[in-house]
Amino acid sequence: MNFRQIEAFRAVILSGTVSRAAELMGVTQPNVSRLVGELEEAVGFALFDRVKGRLIPTPEGQAFYRDVDASFRGLDLLRSSAARIRDFGSGQIRVASLAAAGSTIVPRAVKKFRQAHPAAVVTLNIMSSAAVRNHVVDGEFDLGLAADEVDLSGVEHQVFGSFPALCAIPPGHPLASRKVIRPEDLHEVDYVALSPEDRARLQFDRLCGEAGSKPNLVIETPFAITACALALEGVGVAIVNPLAVDGFEDRGLALRPLEPAVYFKSYLLFRPDMQKASLVRAFVAALMDARNSR
Repeated sequence: MNFRQIEAFRAVILSGTVSRAAELMGVTQPNVSRLVGELEEAVGFALFDRVKGRLIPTPEGQAFYRDVDASFRGLDLLRSSAARIRDFGSGQIRVASLAAAGSTIVPRAVKKFRQAHPAAVVTLNIMSSAAVRNHVVDGEFDLGLAADEVDLSGVEHQVFGSFPALCAIPPGHPLASRKVIRPEDLHEVDYVALSPEDRARLQFDRLCGEAGSKPNLVIETPFAITACALALEGVGVAIVNPLAVDGFEDRGLALRPLEPAVYFKSYLLFRPDMQKASLVRAFVAALMDARNSR
């Protein structure tokens, strides 16, 4: 079995006839027929049924083609990768981020990174922290930014930052007149909560329990930026990651510190051995600069 035989088989499947397959490959029809026949001998089963001059894939041929097609898609990815390296020179970095940072710090880091590496291509995906962790572990992304509730076992990581939570208050709400918000202030107040597994939410729930405060839970969302939008619409008061609040205060959302403080902690996650890659180190440096310039 060789590549030319596989190519002929795939061309016949895609084009539907030997004559069209020959045109695709730039060879004669007898050559295509010969290559397909040699492949059938090599695999040990018929790939096509000959019906009135046409080649109809057998069930075995169809099953074999699925693997052939997957292999060709892999070759296409390799061609794309080679073209990207040829055209851009500095390669590619794939970054996954939690939503809170994905609309603020990470875009600023991309700008800083590209100023130093204008030829590099950045792939940026925004997803849940659990998905960030899984995609980095699976090798689909080079670098991840995730909240501290993720499982850190089996993944290289370092602390990115610990950020004090803010209370997001609807415009005109009575609590907007206060300089600091305490757990007892939210007793029986409509409350927009983050997901139950969010560590900052767990801290806040504990503080409320200790203060005897029972906020009126009206909605849960995993995303701080969504919690800010809900608070802006007057749905309730939210405890949010400060990384997600950019622009909301200008639109009328009141933002106040919490006392006692609640912290959102986040980690940088690395694909195995990627911490040493020059592009990853450069992007991490850009992230740190963006974090420090908040």
